[in-house]
Amino acid sequence: MSKVPSVSFLRSLSFWASALVVLPVFLQAPWVRFHPFSSCLFTAVLLTAGIVAVQMGNASWRQAGTLLVGFSGSWLAGTLFWGWLRMHPVLHLPVEAIALPLAIGGLNSRWKLSCSFYLASLLGTAITDITMALTGVMSFWPEVVQATSSEAPHLLNEAAKLVLQPVSLSILIAFAGLILWLAKRFRTQAAKPTEHQDAWRVATAVLSTTLLIDALFLVLSLSVPSLSGLI
Repeated sequence: MSKVPSVSFLRSLSFWASALVVLPVFLQAPWVRFHPFSSCLFTAVLLTAGIVAVQMGNASWRQAGTLLVGFSGSWLAGTLFWGWLRMHPVLHLPVEAIALPLAIGGLNSRWKLSCSFYLASLLGTAITDITMALTGVMSFWPEVVQATSSEAPHLLNEAAKLVLQPVSLSILIAFAGLILWLAKRFRTQAAKPTEHQDAWRVATAVLSTTLLIDALFLVLSLSVPSLSGLI
């Protein structure tokens, strides 16, 4: 029977999964605006570091290494889109899903943490994009990404106000509730002592953090639009 990870390790794993969701917001976003090619090359650094950790580290390092491999897939997809295709929001989800076949195929392998992180990130992205499309916010996308630093805050604020309209707000609440429900279901699975416990824990952390980032972005767009551009 496989060894069940300790509670302390699972909590640590959840923390790092959440941290890796936040990292692109503050590191990759500004990086890719100025030099997308080097950001793209950084994928190789992340992937190599993950594989080395899996091959040479102890049990904890191997788990962290597989998590980093999954993160490298999300990093590459994010760089490709925001570096060269950001004017075309309809391409966002297809580009983010670039590693989807590999992730699905690896769910029952030793790379299950990688796949869990990537798939949960993709799920969070899909829900966010669908919400943006249904609320009408996505129509602001091309204008925002090509706006100057002085113009972007105003556009973001207008987009955020659109979300507060009754129909849009209902859609937003419904999809936020969906993420919370999914996170709860994943957390229930993570509580079961199985070999996939750590993968469910990672998925829970990724989805929950995605919701927090989306909420933070909305609040900043409404209250301090000049800061919302940071995320």
